[in-house]
Amino acid sequence: MAGNAGMRAYVGEAARCLDGFDLETLEDVFICIRDSFASGGKLLICGNGGSASDASHLAGELVGRFRRERRPLPALALTVDPAVLTALSNDYGYDRAFVRQVQALGKPGDVLLAVTTGGTSPNVVAAGEEARRMGIRVAAFTAAGREAPWADIHWMAPSPVTSHAQEAMLVAFHALCEALEGALLEEE
Repeated sequence: MAGNAGMRAYVGEAARCLDGFDLETLEDVFICIRDSFASGGKLLICGNGGSASDASHLAGELVGRFRRERRPLPALALTVDPAVLTALSNDYGYDRAFVRQVQALGKPGDVLLAVTTGGTSPNVVAAGEEARRMGIRVAAFTAAGREAPWADIHWMAPSPVTSHAQEAMLVAFHALCEALEGALLEEE
């Protein structure tokens, strides 16, 4: 039963992690994205590994629906087109793969949601820096204790442990979906 004790300990640790959840900064992210959508902007999302999956998941919830039927919201994961990612990585280096997409698809008034649990993924940081240079607001999501000076808004998960940071980020992304959906339905 050692495995069972390990599972219980892990779940307990994950639950305690949510006690330190930063709703105030998440609300700043919500306002930033809501205002962008209201003025005709879009949400670009990038990350690597599990964060790439989270980018795709978040975009799907916004373009489709989260919990209620409503018009689609303009969100695009920069992680989902293997031909684009591999071509850009081959021609410009992987560190520039998201930068080129931000340059091609972004415009002032858009928002880049940059997910990097460590806060130092070179391709995510470079995309954030380029987005800011272009007049695109940047919301960074990292694990606790990681810095993101290249972002306008920085939400930190309440844990430095990657798996728990990712779990908290999923809660944050779903909370954003709920808030954005609610705001959109209030407008209609």
